[in-house]
Amino acid sequence: MPTEPPYAQLPRLPMPTRCPATGAPMEVSELHCPTSGVTVRGRFQPNEFALLTDEHLDFMRLFVKTRGNLKEIERILELSYPTVRNRFESLLRALGYVADEQEELRTAREDVLDKLERGEIDADAAAQAFAELKDR
Repeated sequence: MPTEPPYAQLPRLPMPTRCPATGAPMEVSELHCPTSGVTVRGRFQPNEFALLTDEHLDFMRLFVKTRGNLKEIERILELSYPTVRNRFESLLRALGYVADEQEELRTAREDVLDKLERGEIDADAAAQAFAELKDR
């Protein structure tokens, strides 16, 4: 059986995704199997999930746990639906899945209606928000 390299005794930490000196994306260049001792060197591209921030990863885990139910996420995080929806949209953008314009407009309209329903804005403010959305 191969002997373990000295770093094998160190605690496992999350993989850094950004260079501490420049902030540029890091590149994976070596993978090691501690069981067999095999090391593979090369240039490996991490998948899009490996490059997410902790905040985005936490949201994605909760999204999967709730089977995509944003209302349940709203309840668990004790946040408004528009805030949860905005975090979801932020996650999609971080993954490179840009929503189309019509979807963004629909979401913005729903946000206005949600605020109106909760009493955060009055009818005049809602009408103004809808007018601004129409001018987009």
